[in-house]
Amino acid sequence: MQSTRSELRVKIMTILYEIEIYKQNKLKFEIEDCIKENLEVENEFVKEIVYGVNTYYDELNTLANKYLEEWDINRIEITGACILRIALYEMKYTDTPIKVVINEAIELAKKYSDDQVRKMINAVLDKYMKEKE
Repeated sequence: MQSTRSELRVKIMTILYEIEIYKQNKLKFEIEDCIKENLEVENEFVKEIVYGVNTYYDELNTLANKYLEEWDINRIEITGACILRIALYEMKYTDTPIKVVINEAIELAKKYSDDQVRKMINAVLDKYMKEKE
C-alpha cells in the first residue's frame, strides 16, 4: 500500500533526525543508508526532500534564523528543527502549495514537538509565506 505524503513526511523527519544525531556525534553515515533503513519501498518524494534538506542545510538554517526572533534553529530541539527545515525546503524548492506545507508542518509539530516549538515553526513559516507573496 502506498503511503500518503503526510506519512512520508513522518519518515522524512525520522531520517533527518537520525542524520542530525550522526552529525552531532561525528559519526560516519550515508544518506542513502539512512533512507533505506526507514523506508520499505523506495520513494522519490522522500529522497528529494531528504537530499534537498541536506544540500541546502546551511541556507535553510539561515532562512529560519532570519525569522526566529532572538532565537536560533540550533537551540530548538532536533525534531522541531527537522520539521522546520522540511517545511522551508518544500516552500522554497517544490511546487507543494504553501498552505499545505504549513499545515503539514504544524500537524507534525503537534505530534512530535512541544507547544512552544510548534508556535515558533508556525511563526517562521507564516513570516516566510508573507515575504514570498
